[in-house]
Amino acid sequence: MINLKTVDLEIEKDRADSLLLNILPNHVAQDLKEDKNKLIAEKFDDVSVLFADLVGFTKAASTIDPNDLVLTLNDLFSRFDDRVVSMGIEKIKTIGDCYMAISGIRDDSENHALKMIEFARGLLQDVKGFNKTSKYKFDIRVGINSGEVVAGVIGKIKFIYDVWGDTVNIASRMESLSKPGFIHVSEHTYELTKNLVAYTQAETQNVKGKGEMKTYFVQL
Repeated sequence: MINLKTVDLEIEKDRADSLLLNILPNHVAQDLKEDKNKLIAEKFDDVSVLFADLVGFTKAASTIDPNDLVLTLNDLFSRFDDRVVSMGIEKIKTIGDCYMAISGIRDDSENHALKMIEFARGLLQDVKGFNKTSKYKFDIRVGINSGEVVAGVIGKIKFIYDVWGDTVNIASRMESLSKPGFIHVSEHTYELTKNLVAYTQAETQNVKGKGEMKTYFVQL
């Protein structure tokens, strides 16, 4: 009986560990396993943040059956999740029909901007693949910015690993000012990748809270 209880406890522990690894970066999950009360706060000098938003989803959601809505969103975002794992990107969260991810908090920090652009290209391909089989068709706008962020875990229940800072805000603005089916990047991301990625000519965008900024679209 004691052995059975031990096995059951080990199974539950493995499940808990697996869940923790699914919602937190590996190094953060390991820290919290060792000390659940540990304050998780990190500063990264240069990373790349991506926002991808489904175009027209909010309007479509009002006409789609609730079960279809959840299944549709789950199907598409599961494809994004698979790409996150295969490419070593860190998913931060979904916000409604918006997907947020970051690169550069692992060992590949020097290539974070290029890696994020390749990831963004993959998301566009995922949407095309999804549209071939789904009765609901969508497109996405993608925005990327690079720079400094602060990251950490907040809350006691339904806690989340999140990132904050001007870099995040500008990445969100890059997405909202993007076009369906395009990848829109800030000048910082452009400077990190201009010798490796083909871009359109610079455009001057009026970015909320920042004024006029030079931005670029990736040539697809």
